[in-house]
Amino acid sequence: MTLKLRDGVFTAETEYGIVLLDEDQDRYWTLNPSAAVILRTLLNGGTDDDAVRSLTEEYAVDGASAHRDVRELVGELCAAGLARELHEKQAR
Repeated sequence: MTLKLRDGVFTAETEYGIVLLDEDQDRYWTLNPSAAVILRTLLNGGTDDDAVRSLTEEYAVDGASAHRDVRELVGELCAAGLARELHEKQAR
């Protein structure tokens, strides 16, 4: 699974992490540095497992916690209408 931002949602790198700008809703979300690692990995075509690996390499977090963090972030982004999950067939 990879992640795709909805049209009208843009990213901006900050010193603290990433900001998601939703042009359609005139809203923004700030992602902390660990969430930014997850988002970058998924937007670059990485899988959940790749995001977990990136997170555990960058921060002192165990694999189970990292996996939970990845799923939670993806769920929140999708629930907010900012992104959607792409499964292998959709990503092509």
